Amino acid sequence: MYHSWLDRWDERRAQRGEEGKKATDFVLASELAFPRAGSVASVADFCDLADQAVADPSYFDEPIGPDISIEARNGWISFPSDIATETNENNTAFAKITTGRSLDQALVVFHHWNARSRNDLLARFFSRQGVTVVEIALPYHLERKRPASFHADYMLSANLGRTIRSVKQAVLDGRKLIRWLRAEGYKGISVLGISLGSWVAGLIAAHDITVKKAALFLTAGSLADMVWTGRATQSIRESLESKINLRDLNRAWGPLNLENYTDKLARPDLDILIVLALRDKVVLPELSKRFVDRLKDAGATLDILEANCGHYSLSIPPYVILSGLKLRALLRRYP
Repeated sequence: MYHSWLDRWDERRAQRGEEGKKATDFVLASELAFPRAGSVASVADFCDLADQAVADPSYFDEPIGPDISIEARNGWISFPSDIATETNENNTAFAKITTGRSLDQALVVFHHWNARSRNDLLARFFSRQGVTVVEIALPYHLERKRPASFHADYMLSANLGRTIRSVKQAVLDGRKLIRWLRAEGYKGISVLGISLGSWVAGLIAAHDITVKKAALFLTAGSLADMVWTGRATQSIRESLESKINLRDLNRAWGPLNLENYTDKLARPDLDILIVLALRDKVVLPELSKRFVDRLKDAGATLDILEANCGHYSLSIPPYVILSGLKLRALLRRYP
């Protein structure tokens, strides 16, 4: 009875999230994802470029150049993004910082797709535990919102190249923020990603060896599979499926597929917490479990929480409490 109510609650929440979403044009836009290669005209050529990016260990590295100072004032941080887009509002990264009582630990939080606000409860809870919480806005979200947009359609869409660029922008912004936190004296830096934010946090953990703890909530490996099968991305699939099949989409979005970086995520000094929802219709649990299996095969250090709830109901008791306690335990394992 309770879980039937929970499923209905999740579905109502999913329906509210559909407001403003619509099918859009399928666009390659390879020049956005792979600027040095320029524009290509076929899916096959786009996939070849994506394969090269997966094999390139520097694809998610920060640009080489002089440091740009980060402004920190009144609990907020802002800095120019290393990737400039056509949307001026999106070209400055913003983060809210809730300071803990020491410089021992900082937790960088990457929110879910179409987030309307930051998680004040999470920030207050962990700051009282002594952890400084830094909540950064993903591209095209919150302060970076595209004018007149109903949702963050430029972050995730049927525009293949722009989606890659947006996730890469989020990764580079996160890495710059982490570099600043290290310079400020923080000794242990962890990342938390929720839903789409978990792909960003996972890519950062895979490519930034200074990150020692990664919590991935409502995650999977293949972003393509998630979009193709998920409840929240039906309009994107509608835009894709007459132009590209799932196999090619997995290749095209290969640089964003965490399964391609399991060896990096399995490095001995990285602890990973994965929280998956067994009743999830947005990130299907079979996709999450496949990713977990790949990580186990690679020898990753894992802690896993399987919550018997849906995607959205992870945010309500008792599931949010269980997830928070697991996250607290992960952060307490710092030497």
